[in-house]
Amino acid sequence: MTGSAQASDRLLIALDVDGTLLHEDETAGEAVQDAVTRAVDAGHEVTLATGRSWQTVHGVLAIFDLHPKYVVCSNGAVIMARDETVEGGYRRAFVETFDASAVLATVHPYLPDGGFMVELEDGTRRFTEGIDSSGWVLGDADPVPFDELATEPVSRVVVVSPSHSAEEFLDIVERMGLRKVTYAVGWAAWLDIAPDGVSKGSALQRVLEWTNKPGESLLVVGDGRNDLEMFALARSVGGRAVAMGQAPDEVKDAATDVTGTVDDDGLADVLNAVAAPAAR
Repeated sequence: MTGSAQASDRLLIALDVDGTLLHEDETAGEAVQDAVTRAVDAGHEVTLATGRSWQTVHGVLAIFDLHPKYVVCSNGAVIMARDETVEGGYRRAFVETFDASAVLATVHPYLPDGGFMVELEDGTRRFTEGIDSSGWVLGDADPVPFDELATEPVSRVVVVSPSHSAEEFLDIVERMGLRKVTYAVGWAAWLDIAPDGVSKGSALQRVLEWTNKPGESLLVVGDGRNDLEMFALARSVGGRAVAMGQAPDEVKDAATDVTGTVDDDGLADVLNAVAAPAAR
């Protein structure tokens, strides 16, 4: 480890996972793995800001041998903190929950054949038929009837509808008129709903405050609509927001920079650029 970066040069680098760090088949390009290592060796704090739940996020950290102080999961509804006194090395430092019964009642009539999943405060999940065949990694999850999804507060709601194209799904979501929640539509026909005001951006704002990092130290990289809020945060505090090359136009427009696609390991270019000066 070079460790030669001055404290003022050390960045807080928050990376989206799917489509940024990992390819669609969940593999990581060698160039990206090497670039992550260089960034860490240069003294930067490299962490994840992802829509994934902690159950799969800790495996991603292991791929890259990352041990950041904080990790943003579940689109900002969960922040994990490194704690070597607990099993797995991380504890839940922040969890935001809400009563999802109203939003589920709003969504279900529009997507009666969709698959639904909720994540509870402790990280366990409940799901209905349709989720288990949609490609989601369920882990510690229980199948339940729709009416039993939200019998207690949840940190997120996920809705998938494989029978719809992404464009059709976007149109349906617009017609739902969701209120008092934060939501993002993914590349495919899936909808991620969080408590009102909770996003990757709101979680990273907390991390900046907890770590006393200046805003200009923040560098975020992502490719999806659920990255828009963290892009907005980075821009508002003087940091950088980099969109992957395959991102939708609205995501690219919200960024300060655009790099190559995930298939071209575009993230490696971003990380190598910030690691090289700091390592001199």
